[in-house]
Amino acid sequence: MRLPVSSVALLLMLAGCGSAPVKNSTVAPQEAAIEANRRGEAYVRHGELENAARSYREALRLSQSLEDPDGIAANAINLSIVRQRQGRFADARLSLGAVLEQPHLRFGQLKLAEVCLRHSLLDFDEGRFAQAEKWLSRSDQYCVERCPLSAAIHNTRAQLALQAGRLDQAAAAARRAHEASRAASDLAEQANALRVLGIAALQAGDAAKARAQLEEALAFDRELGAPRKIALDLLALGRAAALAGEGDAARAYYARALAVSEAARDAMGAAQARAMLDAATGK
Repeated sequence: MRLPVSSVALLLMLAGCGSAPVKNSTVAPQEAAIEANRRGEAYVRHGELENAARSYREALRLSQSLEDPDGIAANAINLSIVRQRQGRFADARLSLGAVLEQPHLRFGQLKLAEVCLRHSLLDFDEGRFAQAEKWLSRSDQYCVERCPLSAAIHNTRAQLALQAGRLDQAAAAARRAHEASRAASDLAEQANALRVLGIAALQAGDAAKARAQLEEALAFDRELGAPRKIALDLLALGRAAALAGEGDAARAYYARALAVSEAARDAMGAAQARAMLDAATGK
């Protein structure tokens, strides 16, 4: 969800005699913010997360100076995602305050829904599941008719149910997410839904069903070029292989997940894959 953003820079005036034309005061700031946002996206693709955070923070600052709600929200969310990937959860929450702690600016319902969803995902990653549920409910309230976040909200609800061991509820929410994402042609959320369905099948002891759904998720994530999700798919496929008694196949999946994470410079993903590979090899 990357939207064009606005920002600020010095007002440029053309010097000369008489009445020299003055350049529109927002053109240069907007261009500067858009460029900072693009740099952030490029750094993320190359795994340079600190540089990405620096670029998004600059784009956010520029957007704030223009009181541009869309730019503020977009860059606050981007910065939060990067900080979460770095494991810097306090900083990730702090960046979202640029939206939720600004009572004098009017933010759209969709942006507020997305920010609340980000809070829910942060809490989920930290194991604060009750808080994650509360933020998810707030996100749902902002997500009005034909909301493009519906699939993501259903998927998050499915993950919360999954961690609580409510497998039927998790599968039902994931199926709703899959339906919504298919209707919206959202491949990323389709893959997320299939991954949750696969893990639910794993926890129910159905290795064959899990493998089929996870292979489909992997195909989508490869099409999207999403290394972090590819690694998650491979780890889950390794668990499915282990459940089926295929130890060599399980270790091969874990090794592939480790290689993908290291190539993507995903330290947290690499650590998880390495831990699972070590456990599978008896280290």
